[in-house]
Amino acid sequence: MSGFFSKQHSVAQAGYSRWLVPPAALSVHLCIGQAYAFSVFNDPLTRVIGISSSAPEDWKLTTLGWIFSLAIVFLGLSAAFGGKWLEKVGPRLTMFVAACCFGGGFLISALGVYLHQIWLIYLGYGVIGGIGLGLGYVSPVSTLIKWFPDRRGMATGMAIMGFGGGAMIGAPLSVLLMEQFKTAESVGVMQAFLVMGGLYFCSMVIGSLTIRIPPPNWQPADWTPPVVQNKMITDSHVHIDQALKTPQFYLLWLVLCLNVTAGIGVLGQASVMIQEMFKGSVTPASAAGFVGLLSLFNMGGRFFWSSASDYLGRKHTYFIFFAIGAALYATIPSMGMAGNMPLFVVLYALIMSMYGGGFSTIPAYLADIFGTRFVGGIHGRLLTAWATAGVLGPVLVNYLREYQIGQGVAKADAYNVTMYIMAVLLVVGFIANLLIKPVHEKHHMKHGDFDELDGIYPADEQH
Repeated sequence: MSGFFSKQHSVAQAGYSRWLVPPAALSVHLCIGQAYAFSVFNDPLTRVIGISSSAPEDWKLTTLGWIFSLAIVFLGLSAAFGGKWLEKVGPRLTMFVAACCFGGGFLISALGVYLHQIWLIYLGYGVIGGIGLGLGYVSPVSTLIKWFPDRRGMATGMAIMGFGGGAMIGAPLSVLLMEQFKTAESVGVMQAFLVMGGLYFCSMVIGSLTIRIPPPNWQPADWTPPVVQNKMITDSHVHIDQALKTPQFYLLWLVLCLNVTAGIGVLGQASVMIQEMFKGSVTPASAAGFVGLLSLFNMGGRFFWSSASDYLGRKHTYFIFFAIGAALYATIPSMGMAGNMPLFVVLYALIMSMYGGGFSTIPAYLADIFGTRFVGGIHGRLLTAWATAGVLGPVLVNYLREYQIGQGVAKADAYNVTMYIMAVLLVVGFIANLLIKPVHEKHHMKHGDFDELDGIYPADEQH
């Protein structure tokens, strides 16, 4: 079994088509992308005991908000620590471990609902499931970058668009399962967790068994690496540990953190938010549809913007995200107050496309700045920015909402201040992106340095 899951055993044979790799990546990312649809469980989880309405013993929304935050925190931590391990053992074993953690996390969470123990849900979906999220997220990214050196942005878009689109499947599936299992004594969440854990485990295992990595020194047929003319794209490589000593890493960390913070808090409460801002006009089923629509634009934006970055450049693409995104966030409160739901939905759809595009463009940005050799490990460490944003974003949305409601602000207006804060964060991100320059050559690895550093690369992959 260990031989089958080894990195050497997953090397593609001659004649293997690189276009078979994206489906393997999608079979994992479409599953773990369910995290973006977790908000559809929030309202039912506040009624586990009361069923039709919240009982005094039921969990509050602020308590439940930490489930999603914990999952994102452990996504970032597992990606940071697992990125280097991924480079050593390869994507097949990493994706299989991710399947066990993510699927198992649902089962533990189901037990937590049954026993009404929130710490079990924190442990199951938040910690163990979050580890599955992180390992499953980074596994296909560096693999696809190596299969598509001619289209780095498009490659990362293919890998990561599934994560953005996971909610498009997860949201309606969750609602359907809860409706199917709902009774006078149950809101159906526990049973839904059990079914989804099994389904996602099977899909992710299929992806882990079908993934392949390119042979050493492989490149596409009839393709010659171009002479680098863009100063922001290097043909050198920076070691994982050396990347942490460069200002570029921390500026890119800030860029990702601020872009994610501005979107993740709102996305995590999208279902509740639209129901409160347009009270009486949006049913729970319609709110789930809204979450699914955001997921569609999140997914489409990941492929569109990352592919466009191959032509626009990564830095210019992020300029678009921050400048236009800030303007859109500043406009949203007036749309809510005017009761203009169609334009409200359109603005959020555009925001989510750029939010998703930020995720899919960052690995190519890293490959441009630090080289492709260690991009998987560097990407994993950068995802600690996502972990930070996973706490910061929901905390801003949830606790500012609670504070304002406590001060007498109507629920429909409780998100306005938060939207303006998000716009300011994007302006700060614009400045951080402006400061990014090429890495100084003193950080580059020399030709003689490409030995078996830290055991990451086997001898047959040396240059």
